[in-house]
Amino acid sequence: MNIDTDVTMNFFSGERKSGTVSKLFTPVRIGPLTLRNRTIRSAAFEGMCPGNAPSQMLLDYHRSVAAGGIGMTTVAYASVAKSGLSFPRQLWLRPEIIPGLREVTNAVHREGAAAGIQIGHCGNMSHKSICGVTPISASSGFNIYSPTWVRGMKKEEIPEMARAYGRAVNMAREAGFDAVEVHAGHGYLISQFLSPYTNHRKDEYGGSLENRMRFMDEVMLEVLKAAGDDMAVIVKMNMRDGFRGGMEINETIGVARRLEQLGAHALVLSGGFVSKAPMYVMRGAMPIKALTYYMDCWWLKLGVKLVGRMMIPSVPFEEAYFLEDALKFRTALPAMPLIYVGGLVSRTKIDEVLGYGFEAVQMARALLNEPGFVNRMHAEENARCNCGHSNYCIGRMYSIEMACHQHLREKLPPCLQKEIGKLENK
Repeated sequence: MNIDTDVTMNFFSGERKSGTVSKLFTPVRIGPLTLRNRTIRSAAFEGMCPGNAPSQMLLDYHRSVAAGGIGMTTVAYASVAKSGLSFPRQLWLRPEIIPGLREVTNAVHREGAAAGIQIGHCGNMSHKSICGVTPISASSGFNIYSPTWVRGMKKEEIPEMARAYGRAVNMAREAGFDAVEVHAGHGYLISQFLSPYTNHRKDEYGGSLENRMRFMDEVMLEVLKAAGDDMAVIVKMNMRDGFRGGMEINETIGVARRLEQLGAHALVLSGGFVSKAPMYVMRGAMPIKALTYYMDCWWLKLGVKLVGRMMIPSVPFEEAYFLEDALKFRTALPAMPLIYVGGLVSRTKIDEVLGYGFEAVQMARALLNEPGFVNRMHAEENARCNCGHSNYCIGRMYSIEMACHQHLREKLPPCLQKEIGKLENK
């Protein structure tokens, strides 16, 4: 999908009136794909896929973001296999849902935006009650955060899992997506092979960084083969796992260089493990009352109420919280297209980030709070989204669809209103 001249001129016009042209509103090329501007809706889990299939709600949300001016919107957490499902309302790529996904991509394209889809496997974050099998990972063990027993993958299973990623790319193309984002971060399956915290294997898939990258290598070969020359391939990766014993920058830069060598078109620079350091990913505090309010499992609800704040420690939010680390990657990989993500809520900070040489930026909560935020940034040089960073949306999304409390039709109970007020007034 290439941008046409009329769309380009429309996006430039507002800037030219004030005598400036922001890099933000210039086209950017990612592999074979050209975006109308440098904004991407990050692949934040929507929780809008009951029956693991796209819904009208999913279509309406991504269409609203596309109409709001985004360069590309990314459908999140599409599992490449049923065994990779962690949530009951998570997307699972399979032939029978392709027509529904095509309705989503058609709606996005009609609004002038590109459509991407994130593909991955939750690994040890999967749940047997949802995926139907004992969760798999790089190594066996017990994931206290799920909580569930986990089975280490057999060596002979690994090539077939890599091929599942390739098949997912083919289905994404058939559904009309312009790009795939391979999830290799946040403690999901590829990340579980990469990190020494979760990979304790003694074969050629464990031990050294070279060995721990082997599964990622095999996945990328299948993905790039399937993508051919008409789909963009983006990889989301960790710069740090966010805790002692996890990956640090000295190793993750090596991962980034390998991805560049393999032929990835761009990297999304993130960090954190959802099973160990979730707020390192998202920053702020987990709203424990909101999280437990929507839970169905009584014993899990009780457990989170009792020890949730200890298990999910807060990490202070600051604007562009990954920037310091991301700049190290910018220096180490001068020719690699890099996409910044993490704490972008204002045009001023986005312009600053792009000024450091990043090719594009991703946003999630800002676009949940305000799907038309990109259009407003185009009209207002000092635009800032109205997200209060209570993380209510995160507490809610694990049980039902992701939503901003500012836009709910229903009235929240006083306990949740109080929690939101407390967290937003910090």
